[in-house]
Amino acid sequence: MTDRNTEMHYTPPTSDTIQTKPFPIRGERANFVNKPHVIAMVGLPARGKTYISKKLCRYLNWIGINTKVFNLGEYRRHATTAYKCHEFFRPDNIKAMAIRTQCAVDALNDVCQWLESGDGEVAVFDATNSTIERREMIHDIVVKKMGFKLFFVESVCDDPEIVEQNIMEVKVSSPDYANMNKEEVLADFMLRIEHYQEKYQALDESKEKDLSFMKIYNTGEKVLVYKHEGHIQSRIVYYLMNIHIVPRTIYLTRHGESSMNIDGRIGGDSDLSDRGRSYAKALAEYIEEQDIQGLRVWTSWLQRTIQTAAGVNAPQERWKALNEIDAGICEEMTYEEISSKYPTDFAARDQNKFSYRYPRGESYEDLVARLEPVIMELERQGNVLVVTHQAVLRCLLAYFLDKSADELPYLQVPLHVIMKLTPVAYGCKVERIRLPIDAVDTHRPKPKVENNDNTIVNHFY
Repeated sequence: MTDRNTEMHYTPPTSDTIQTKPFPIRGERANFVNKPHVIAMVGLPARGKTYISKKLCRYLNWIGINTKVFNLGEYRRHATTAYKCHEFFRPDNIKAMAIRTQCAVDALNDVCQWLESGDGEVAVFDATNSTIERREMIHDIVVKKMGFKLFFVESVCDDPEIVEQNIMEVKVSSPDYANMNKEEVLADFMLRIEHYQEKYQALDESKEKDLSFMKIYNTGEKVLVYKHEGHIQSRIVYYLMNIHIVPRTIYLTRHGESSMNIDGRIGGDSDLSDRGRSYAKALAEYIEEQDIQGLRVWTSWLQRTIQTAAGVNAPQERWKALNEIDAGICEEMTYEEISSKYPTDFAARDQNKFSYRYPRGESYEDLVARLEPVIMELERQGNVLVVTHQAVLRCLLAYFLDKSADELPYLQVPLHVIMKLTPVAYGCKVERIRLPIDAVDTHRPKPKVENNDNTIVNHFY
């Protein structure tokens, strides 16, 4: 312990003395998975199990948890081409039932091998798993044999319109139904569902009291959760409580060109340039022409986004979480100034741009964690226009378009372009609309090593 009268000498922090990862002031995300998890879907066909599986996988990977979907239908199609019609799924079709059971065992073995190898943290087993007997088999393998955690997610749907819509949107393109028209597909698939219904047993907390599970009714009208445990399962429950399948459109755009964009400076809180103000006017006119029902507008707290959205005639909300990545000691500097003043940091960021944290600032990894509440709310909303910043939009696009952490920091998000996102069956369609106002190009491609002298062409922002 230091005597209070002792004179203390402090060395000013420099780029060499400040840790870039982990930075002690800003905590890491608590996404460490100490025990592998299997998320096993439950439900009749055409209840959105694959939709839920893929969305959950995309979300968990986005927050840094290595996740993979194992779809039983793909195993069955690989094992046999015997499927001709719904008869394959009759419960008294002994030969077909043997094939289906073996496929389930093979898929579970692959699940366990992938998790045991250390490559994966969460495996999503996408199958009907529609009997107590099948779920007991899964529990025996996953929990008793392997010692992993197991969580069932049952999708329950008694709305015939939702079921039929799911069949027509997804099943008509299934390899099972090559060269069949939509009416034939619908008729055959409805009979397939009937075969499953003969033996279907919903998850039951009195009969399966040792299991952990959640039930989702009619794509989110009601949710029941039973004995979930640990923070991973809590995150899954919270996420799945927020997703919905109501048709909507999400519009994403950067603010208009700012005065600091023109100067080549990063961060800051500058006003729009003349061209930026022209973009703000053009954006408002474009949105007005679209006549979007129930539109809400979200901006960051920074002036350039607020000014860009000012003319849009819709309710507006300001999100601090949508502020641009905090560049710390590099705020309001040019790339040339950063490379000259902090050459070590400039080079370090090129090595791993996603995880590199600006001294006294943020990394893209931090930004993803900051944006998680925004994603949750976007999943709950209808039509939204989000006016924000380059790094923020890269993170949001990576979520919706299922991009990896390596791809995320280099996604192209030019000024004066609107990105129109429309959710479709298992993903998201993106349309880019460039409004005719010039702007500087702030994109820097991924660095490359030159052949002649092995020097690195650096990219910082």
